[in-house]
Amino acid sequence: MTTLEVRRVRQWDPDAAPLVAGLTHEYTTRYGPSGAEEMQRPADVFEPPNGQFLLLVEAGEAVAGGAFKRFDDETAELKRIWTHERHRRRGLARRVLVELENEALAFGYRRIYLTTGPLQPEAKGLYLATGYTPLFDLATDPLTMSHLAFEKPLG
Repeated sequence: MTTLEVRRVRQWDPDAAPLVAGLTHEYTTRYGPSGAEEMQRPADVFEPPNGQFLLLVEAGEAVAGGAFKRFDDETAELKRIWTHERHRRRGLARRVLVELENEALAFGYRRIYLTTGPLQPEAKGLYLATGYTPLFDLATDPLTMSHLAFEKPLG
């Protein structure tokens, strides 16, 4: 197995392009044309001092990544977490979460907040399995909700 390198980049860095393109395609496939709207938000919110965009790079290829931005003074919001389809089921999303949580803590954040869409059951499962508290009733059909919100204290 090759070593994973954690790389801090800007969202529009050429190394991040395959990840951003894949995530945009995934959102559009699952949610239709409106799914790509998330990717039109300003990328500079994911830059220091309030945010960070990270890639996991293996053998020169971005295989997973994600970002966080400032939600409020004590809270970072995770966004754009994605694993390339050829590299899924390897625990890379968990690694991205750990890296983002550690980076957010180093930036002074004390809490993580995130949302995911109702058509992303694997994301919901990941967040529940990694200690995130749902801010919605788990008994409710996710397809009746516009988004699924989670939080987790840091530190």
